Amino acid sequence: MTRLRILFNRIFSVRKRTADDYFDVLDGWRGLSILFVLATHLLPLGPKPWRLNETFGPIGMSLFFTLSGFLISYFLIHRPNLYAFIIRRFFRIIPLAWLYLVIALPFLGANLDNYLPHLFFYGNWPLYDGATHLSFISGTSHFWSLCVEMQFYVGIALLVLFFKGRSLLLIPFLCLLVTWYRVDSGIYIAINTYYRIDEILVGVIVALVFNNKIGEILPQFFSWVNTYYVFLILIVSCHPDSGFMNYFRPYLAATVVASTLYSPLPSVTKFLNLKILVYLAAVSFALYVIHPVLTHTWLGSGEVIEKYAKRPLFFAVLFFLAHLSTFYYEKYWINLWK
Repeated sequence: MTRLRILFNRIFSVRKRTADDYFDVLDGWRGLSILFVLATHLLPLGPKPWRLNETFGPIGMSLFFTLSGFLISYFLIHRPNLYAFIIRRFFRIIPLAWLYLVIALPFLGANLDNYLPHLFFYGNWPLYDGATHLSFISGTSHFWSLCVEMQFYVGIALLVLFFKGRSLLLIPFLCLLVTWYRVDSGIYIAINTYYRIDEILVGVIVALVFNNKIGEILPQFFSWVNTYYVFLILIVSCHPDSGFMNYFRPYLAATVVASTLYSPLPSVTKFLNLKILVYLAAVSFALYVIHPVLTHTWLGSGEVIEKYAKRPLFFAVLFFLAHLSTFYYEKYWINLWK
């Protein structure tokens, strides 16, 4: 009993802040984002008519993309070295992504035509065929988000290369242009980069605001908003039946994250600094990449009752593999680029 109490306290205690922990809350948001995505893919979230699985997946991805845009642009603002930037990002994403593909594509019975769009991260570019994406198969469809990420890395690197120091100031206009294109096309949510990248670009805007690159109105706004209220509106905007509200999803996610950077509510800050969320943030990439293939093994087989009875073992195996990947395999490649 004492050991269980110690373990519980370690997991659910709040991480102590230090002078260097500028973005503690971002780890909390990243931990929440992967929880939402895993729950969406692996668990039933309420009665089907409520469509909660279709709601919390977009929430998780919107938060994740906002964080990505913020941290990437923050790095470029303070260290505008494109060579270091590209090497850093590619060594962070490609080793695990390609290892997964080398194992998963043959195991899942992929055709040779599927390999290049996966390996070079352009599989989300073609349109849907009405049911599934032309380049993806069951077990790799989650790679659409990695495609968005990698295309963003290349795009923003080229933007900085051609337009130099003030290049990031173009991002707010590009973000609004993408959203306008979604509105004009009537697309609430899609996996194509040209319909989804505004969810990353809003994170860049937050970074520009945070580093005093644009205006004084947004910092005041972010300091004023209530995180709880905006998060509730974000949930509504991510529901598939919310219609036009879906167009505001990127901006609501960015506002939620930014509000905790400027004037965080103590209860929100305490929650986001839970060590369990910090750990989830650390292993989030591995969790995201690895989990789909496990659903095609014995761990994901069976009828409804049998399948969900296996879920505790499924999660145990998933977290074990994600831990090994994060702190051994991925760490090797991260140290290599350094």
